[in-house]
Order: sequence, then C-alpha cells, then structure tokens
Amino acid sequence: MPLIVLGINHRTASLDVRERVAFAPDEMILSLQQGREASGADTLAILSTCNRTELYASGNITQDALLTWLAAHHRLSVDSLGTSYYVLEDDKAVQHMMKVASGLDSMVLGEPQILGQMKSSYAVAQKAGTVDGLLAQVFQSVFSTAKRVRSETAIGQNPVSVAYAAVSLAQRIFSAMNEVSALLIGAGETVELLARHLREQGVGDIIVANRTLARAREMADVFSAEAILLSDIPGYLHRADIVISSTASQLPILGKGAVESALKQRKHRPIFMVDIAVPRDIEPQVAQLDDVYLYTVDDLQEVIEVNLRHREDAASQAEAIIEQGVLNWKNQLRGQQAVGTIRAFRDNFGAMRDAELDKALASIAQGQSAEQVLRQLAHGLTNKFLHAPSTRLKKAGEQGDRNYIRWTHDLFDLPIADETPALDSLTENAASVGGVTTKTTIKDEP
Repeated sequence: MPLIVLGINHRTASLDVRERVAFAPDEMILSLQQGREASGADTLAILSTCNRTELYASGNITQDALLTWLAAHHRLSVDSLGTSYYVLEDDKAVQHMMKVASGLDSMVLGEPQILGQMKSSYAVAQKAGTVDGLLAQVFQSVFSTAKRVRSETAIGQNPVSVAYAAVSLAQRIFSAMNEVSALLIGAGETVELLARHLREQGVGDIIVANRTLARAREMADVFSAEAILLSDIPGYLHRADIVISSTASQLPILGKGAVESALKQRKHRPIFMVDIAVPRDIEPQVAQLDDVYLYTVDDLQEVIEVNLRHREDAASQAEAIIEQGVLNWKNQLRGQQAVGTIRAFRDNFGAMRDAELDKALASIAQGQSAEQVLRQLAHGLTNKFLHAPSTRLKKAGEQGDRNYIRWTHDLFDLPIADETPALDSLTENAASVGGVTTKTTIKDEP
C-alpha cells in the first residue's frame, strides 16, 4: 500500500518548530498543488493545526521527497528539522490517521475539534484536486472509524479541550470570574468554545476582535458580546483582564508596545494572556513585562493532564475500535484486488448470455415455439457456462489437485458428498433440459 504520513506534532517538536512549518489557510490550495507536483505524489492532503502539521500522500513517493519539499516550502533546511518529524507507512499510516481523527493523539485526549479539522483538510484537498483514489478511500475509513469511537465510547463526554484548559487556568488566577472582562482575538471554532466556557463561568463582559467585523459581530451576537476589528485592539486592550488569542495570522497581532500602553492605563493591574495560535499571535517579549501572565498552548499541558484521567478508560476502548478499523481497511483493500477478476468474470458470462439470447430471438423470428426456444436457451446457456470450469475441474482431478476442487465447492456453495459421480460426468452431462437431471457433483477423494 503506497501510503505515507509525514508529520510534526506537539510530542516531537517545540512550539518554535511547529509554527515554522505551519501552513496558512488562505494559501493551502496552492501549497497542495505545488507540494504534489514537487514531491511526485499522486495525491496529497495537509492537516495544519496549532499542535501538528501532517502530510498525507500516496503513490510512488518517498519520505525524502516529502520532507525535502516541506522544508523548502517553509524556507528551512532539512537538517533544521532534526528529529522533529515522524514518518509512518501503509497500515501504520492508516492507524495513525484514525488515532488523530479520534482525538487519541491530541494534546487533549479525545478533543472533538480535530475530527472537524481533518474533514476540512480533506475537503480543501478535494477542492485543490489533489486527493482521490486510495487516499480518498483511506479518509472515508478514517472518518467512519472516528465516528464509531465518538458514538461507542465516552471519550468525548467530558469538556476537556485547549479552550477549556485556558479558561480553567484563568479560574486559578481570578477568584470571581463574574467580575472580569475578556478580550477574545479571532472568531473561529476555538474562540467560540472559549466564549461559551467563559459565559458558563459567569464572565459577562466579552469583546470579540476579528479581521472582519461581520464575523466578529456574528459571534458577538450569539454571546451578547462586543465586536471590534483587530486594528481596534489597542484602544480596548486596557479593559481586558483576560486576553485569549487564536487566529490563523502568520504574523504577531499583539506586540509588546501595545501591552505596555494598556498596562499604564490599567495602573498596572495584571493581565492574564493565553496565546493558543500557531504561529503565535502575541509576541513572546510580552512575557517579559511585569503584571502580565502569558501562557502558550504548550503551557496548558499541566491543566490538561489533570483532566485526562476522565478519558483514559474510554481511550482503551477506542484503541480496540481503531484496531478493528485498520483490519477492516486491510480487508477492503484486499477485496479491491479481486475487482478486475470479478469484472472480467461478469463480462465473459455476459457475452455468452448475449450470444445465446441473440440465437433465441432469431429462432422466435423464424417461427419456433416459445417453449422450444426457452429450452434451447437454457440448454445453451448451461453448456456455455459450465464447459470451461468442468474442463478445468476434470484436469484438476486427474492431477490430484484436491485444493482446486475444494475451492470450487466453496466458491459455488456445492455440497460435499463422500461419494459422487466421477469427474467425467461433468463434461458428459453438464446440463439437461426436459426432465433430465443436471449433474454437477464432484468426487472428493479421501
């Protein structure tokens, strides 16, 4: 199975490395098309999130070709990636994709957002025209297995996510959440979860900042929040006790100078900040400021580990479902190997049928009775269908090939008797019409 997964994730690489290999969403289609051509892959899909960048490819391709393109695309040297990447092939690649989609490989065990992100990566690859055939079939098996994990285990029941962890960390700092104000930067799914968790904890004053005001207002309306543009942030930052950012920007949105100005207006009341984005939205130098508590997505690990215990039992059940999913995929792939034979089998017998039918129609046109024509049709079809296999079986019997005979019994669901007529009867009496019994039994020697 020519399938490769090449990836870099939170287990293998630091945030510094991950943000250097992240793909910009608005450039993804072009990146896919360039990547497929440059690497020589037949098909290619890319998953790029805050915790991972993974390339899924199929065809006559090597991991070196994928790695070389990935590094070149981000203007990096292959050596600079060091041991940050991993490569999985064939069955192991399918298993890994199923684990990722099910949330078993996430920083937050069982988090549900990753399945939607993987579906989105598949949809974008379809739009780019870089995924079909084998890789498309793999994605469908992956989604089916992930759906089973979600529906048959409790892995997604507890509210454990990066967004949940960020809000939990804020609760440790602010004893009265109903007295604080929050600025959320971005308007994607993660920010929506943040807004929901903040509301559940009693935060009443929420500001949503986004690149487009329409999207910010759309989310603000849902949570009774205030909507502003990214460019308006400096004028509102001093109001925020909590700042959480998660955008797809390739450049920092919030710099040290803007935060310093806000702190002066706040009379140095502290600000709690969480930067979930990769690449980072908040300049790392902001952490050097007094009265600022800045956390990145990696810093949330401690909070997340406390909540993982609720999902560990479900994870073992999910592993079993994934193992079954991989087995089902292998069986499906093996089954496809017989497709050509099945097609040839049907085409061959279809041609025989059409030939005999043409003869029958000609006989009817010449005035023969319908009953006589039908008998001739049945006789002709049976003889044509059984001639080749009967001849092969007779030869197998002569050569003592008992396996061939047993396989024939299994293929055509024939009864196996202790004593049956000799194989010669297969060719002498392959079929009958008008009350003569058709003989198709085969002698299976002890």
